[in-house]
Amino acid sequence: MKKFFASRFFKLIWSCSLALLLYYICPPCYSKIWLCSVLGILLVLINFNKFFGNLVWLTHISRFLVGGLFIFSGVIKANDPVGFSYKLEEYFEVFKVAVKGGSFEFLTAMFEGMAHIALPLAAILCASEIILGAMLLIGYKVRLTLWMLLAQISFFTFLTFYSACYNKVTTCGCFGDFLVLKPWTSFGKDVVLLVLITMLFAGEANIGALNSSLVNHTLFLIALTFSILFPIYTIRNLPLKDFRAYKIGNNIKDEMKFAPTYKPAEIETGFIYENLKTGKQEHFNLKNYPWADTLNWKWVKTDNVVVKEAVDAPKITDFTITNIDGENVTDSLLNEKNHSFWLIAYDLSKTEENATLMAEINDFYKLATQNRNNMVVFTASSPKMIDDFKHKHNLLADFFIVDGTVLKTMIRSNPGLMLMKNGTVIMNWHYNNFPSFTDTKQKYMK
Repeated sequence: MKKFFASRFFKLIWSCSLALLLYYICPPCYSKIWLCSVLGILLVLINFNKFFGNLVWLTHISRFLVGGLFIFSGVIKANDPVGFSYKLEEYFEVFKVAVKGGSFEFLTAMFEGMAHIALPLAAILCASEIILGAMLLIGYKVRLTLWMLLAQISFFTFLTFYSACYNKVTTCGCFGDFLVLKPWTSFGKDVVLLVLITMLFAGEANIGALNSSLVNHTLFLIALTFSILFPIYTIRNLPLKDFRAYKIGNNIKDEMKFAPTYKPAEIETGFIYENLKTGKQEHFNLKNYPWADTLNWKWVKTDNVVVKEAVDAPKITDFTITNIDGENVTDSLLNEKNHSFWLIAYDLSKTEENATLMAEINDFYKLATQNRNNMVVFTASSPKMIDDFKHKHNLLADFFIVDGTVLKTMIRSNPGLMLMKNGTVIMNWHYNNFPSFTDTKQKYMK
């Protein structure tokens, strides 16, 4: 029996069976031609692994491509693990909604729990990408490395495929804000990595240690230390390299301007209807939606589809500030000629509020106002939460309402402080590095 399980015939049986299963369970959103092409390539690599294993040069090309891309992707995400955690929360929320009310509703609590630990999960995933890429390049624990690479890329391939197929998460977060990929592009990238990793399994014997055992162990420990400490540092501070539209030096008003070459996105109005007999939901457009067939179909929700992306769109499109009464005050705050301070607290229920920090904020506010510098707080929380928060910490600053997603993009800290002048971001600080007004005035308010 052992011989049979180790035979090429058994490998052919299980690989073909798995390929057929994937073919039949794959939703119609993905081209069957492309699916057959990918599955065909994987079947050839798996069943003719000895042939591909003899192509040493192919193994090394795959090794450096996979290792280099994993390290690059991990470092980019580790530069901003808080932003990556927001993307994970988005995925978990989508999965929670998808399983709710269905056969897998028992998973709802699991996805909800995972959303609560999105930040440590993000740090772990960043670190694992860096260390696995390094392990592959130096040839450390090759068998273990390959299986862990396969597990990780399988996980990301599923995420990006689900996002692309069901249009649930519009960007993958694979390379943070450095390179924003659409779900289908990201899925294609993951498929290529899956093929390359399969090729590495075929040429496993060619992946030798880069150097002596002592050197390899040393390189591994250096990579492991970096992969753990780097995301911890950027969580406790701010990203070392900022790729967002609200980075230091950018003028928010300029980032909101429309270029002469701007063309708006083309959006097709769509609808999700549920078949009352089968319970299956389908997408329709304005030409074929069954609005009159109330016996067989029930409207669920509007589901607009972007047919063509906008051309040269502004980097900032959704920045709006309103006061507690709902009045738009965006222009007045953006056009302040004097230095002003924006304290960003996107969700007051999640805001760090230890007594020392709150005392520092209150002292900063008093000194800023004495110096005739405005200091305001931006949040997406409700008026009642704002009122409770102000009374709890004796805050005198005025609160304004801004969309939560925008605030999370502006600064990766809750709360975080931004120094502004006439719409330009002069400086920003994590709450762990909350500055004194005197130092701020000397260094940045000239």
